[in-house]
Amino acid sequence: MKALIGANVLVFLARWVMTGLAGVNLDWILGLRAVDVLGHRYVWQLVTYMFVHAGLFHILFNMLALWMFGTELERIWGTRYFLKFYFVTGIGAAVLTVLLSMLPFEWAASLWTSNVVGASGAIYGLLLAYALYFPDRPIYMYLVFPIPAKYFVMIIGVIAFYSSLADNNGIANATHLGGLLVGYFYLKGARFRPLAEAKYWYLRWKMNRTRKKFDVYSGGRTDDWNRKIH
Repeated sequence: MKALIGANVLVFLARWVMTGLAGVNLDWILGLRAVDVLGHRYVWQLVTYMFVHAGLFHILFNMLALWMFGTELERIWGTRYFLKFYFVTGIGAAVLTVLLSMLPFEWAASLWTSNVVGASGAIYGLLLAYALYFPDRPIYMYLVFPIPAKYFVMIIGVIAFYSSLADNNGIANATHLGGLLVGYFYLKGARFRPLAEAKYWYLRWKMNRTRKKFDVYSGGRTDDWNRKIH
């Protein structure tokens, strides 16, 4: 958690310094643009966009949400799984954004050249996970109205879906929706892992086969040789 927040803050400060002193706009290098990912193969943008924020309030609210919802999830999952989930949802949200930009619709055309920045894709995935683990815990919507986590996520999911179909002041709602979807399917898919299941049944078959090769006899009298236990 501390490493993620520290990395976001460092990139934010570097962006401010580079823009003010060197006149270099890191948003166009590290931010996510579908035209650059597909046209120029700037594949690193699928990762780096998560660490770039457009302003002070943008990074402040994102880091606050990361700390509020991510701390408890990291404590439950452990740091390794938490980081894996964070990057899977963040990168997955970016991939879905790029794929949506290729659709032949007017609302998708704006995604083609839009510059998407911020950790919101991964944070929306954390919100989804938090709602699945703690569905009845209250979350204060707009810091005023207490709503159970499960309903809170449903509401923001509907808002993200509706807003992704329209131009909403440049907010990357398609990326928000992508974070929710990737987080949901990742957590649900973790309950069914075909390779792990196949390995389990193979080991079970191997153990049963090994048992058949050896007979286990109970102790006792020497003439009681035919008493076999399993």
